[in-house]
Amino acid sequence: MKVATAREMREIDRKTIEEYGIPGVVLMENAGMQVVNCIENILESLVEQKICIFAGTGNNGGDGYVAARHLYNRGANVKVFLIGEKEAVSGDARLHLDILSRMGINVQEVAGERDWNKVKIATAFAACLVDGLLGTGFRGEMTGAMATAAGIINGAGKTVVSIDIPSGVDADTGQVRSLAVCATYTVTFGLPKPGLFLYPGASHVGEMVIADIGIPKPLLNDTQLRQNAITAGGVKKLLPQRRPDAHKGMSGRVLLVAGSEGFTGAAFLAASGSLRGGAGLVTLAIAAGLHDIMEIKLTEVMTRPLPEADRGTMGREAVPSVGAWEFENDVLAIGPGLGRHTDTLQAVREIIGAAEKPLVIDADALTALAGQVELLTETKALSIITPHPGEMARLTGLTVEEINQDRIDIARRSSQKWESIVVLKGARTIVAFPDGEIYINPTGNAGMATGGTGDVLTGLIAALIAQGLSSHDAAIAGVYVHGMAGDIAARRMGLIGLTAADLLPAIPVAIDAIQNETK
Repeated sequence: MKVATAREMREIDRKTIEEYGIPGVVLMENAGMQVVNCIENILESLVEQKICIFAGTGNNGGDGYVAARHLYNRGANVKVFLIGEKEAVSGDARLHLDILSRMGINVQEVAGERDWNKVKIATAFAACLVDGLLGTGFRGEMTGAMATAAGIINGAGKTVVSIDIPSGVDADTGQVRSLAVCATYTVTFGLPKPGLFLYPGASHVGEMVIADIGIPKPLLNDTQLRQNAITAGGVKKLLPQRRPDAHKGMSGRVLLVAGSEGFTGAAFLAASGSLRGGAGLVTLAIAAGLHDIMEIKLTEVMTRPLPEADRGTMGREAVPSVGAWEFENDVLAIGPGLGRHTDTLQAVREIIGAAEKPLVIDADALTALAGQVELLTETKALSIITPHPGEMARLTGLTVEEINQDRIDIARRSSQKWESIVVLKGARTIVAFPDGEIYINPTGNAGMATGGTGDVLTGLIAALIAQGLSSHDAAIAGVYVHGMAGDIAARRMGLIGLTAADLLPAIPVAIDAIQNETK
């Protein structure tokens, strides 16, 4: 599903009006009608329902005026509060405002303290509040009367329907500067916007309703739109199908280089993630001093001992062995729990530089690249790196805060610079490709904020590559299945106390649910 930035949505609107000849006033009419349909679905009947509409002076307010008219016509008791002056309303929004006046529907300009008291009284008795204060063009911090209105909406304890985007949320980044409307439902038009998926904005959205307002389909499917939301239907098309006559050799071979003293759990989780992701054969290469332990721990995984630097850490002498074993496998995953011994990090760089099979690079292998990330541009196969924001900060030289303020743009620029697929983990994982394409993952939950879940993801993505998916498709499908497995585990167990190991048995359940998805 395509996702449009605020600028891209403005361009789509322009083309709809200028190239297809659909007037803006018609689009506004359709938008307002979709808001009314949503409210009617929520309340079931609109007759005698008290509904307050908060309108700004822009087009978002214009959608609110249309909604007010149709709510009134369907029997609702509507109050419209304009946060601003009528003289400031222009264009299509002004046309719809004037229609309200001719119908005798009062639009109350909110200016003084007495006006705010009227607003508070009206919201106290309302069944639903409609947020039409600010649209997708808003940037910065809500202040003054707009902030006061948002505070009243949030404090009313009512069902809130936001028009296009909750006021105060940055449509492109999801950033919220101090205050934004907390919606129960958000009716967004044409295509969803990135800020509806990205936190903290996503926590203000409630249930998202993507509404058709008559924009021509070719504009919504334009290949120039470079952002996408991953869907179950899309992933279904990517996942490998298991042949009835399949054997383990046909199901893919994964080589995993992982683990060090104190971090054998990471190796276990990554290897198990590969198994649960469907790989037919998984081999774990680990420091010799830990080999016997992992032979016992991992029943279904083959193990290979590696020469050590110090006890429990891989040494540089391991590089030839890994290189030889690589050719026996379909994909090389490296990094989970490897440790940060100087020799280990150098060995990682040499392994990455020499690798010819697809690579999945995570955790301590990313630390090895810090300051030498240009190595990614020299690999023979397309690499997938899976940093969390802290690891991304080390790779880019930015702060974690800077990365989280603009996750999409940073992931995109980094992918292009490093000529690698970037899987920027976190709440709403971003998958970025060197050609500029972005995929936003909607699955996953806060219960997954625990050690080891990223190791499971590394193994899962590697398993999908081993089964024949391209690195491109494996990254997309992997993050979606991983998050869905977390959602399944959370429904069974709750968020608090969820562990990475709880995701493992849920991975096949998630894959099966997607493959049998009928929508």
